[in-house]
Amino acid sequence: MNTDSLVEQARARFDHHAAKKLIAEKYQSKMFFAYNGGMWQAGPELQLTLLSCPDQTAVLLDCYGNPVKVNKQELMILSQQLWQEQMNAWLLEYTKNCQQR
Repeated sequence: MNTDSLVEQARARFDHHAAKKLIAEKYQSKMFFAYNGGMWQAGPELQLTLLSCPDQTAVLLDCYGNPVKVNKQELMILSQQLWQEQMNAWLLEYTKNCQQR
């Protein structure tokens, strides 16, 4: 193996990791949404918190630490929809990036 091919492989690997990190940051920032005067981040943590609440309404801390009274079912639906939309888009972009490697 010559050094040129090794350098090229190293650059491709580095570029792949940088692109992977950039894609992750892009889609994680799209997980935020507003509901009932609070700012929320869609994801498993929010959904598990909502599932653990026994009543239909609950007071939860939003992303900024503000207590907000929410309808558990409405917030769960919004969170699940946004989470799935963004994860599907993230997967498509990630697989496209892997194929270019």
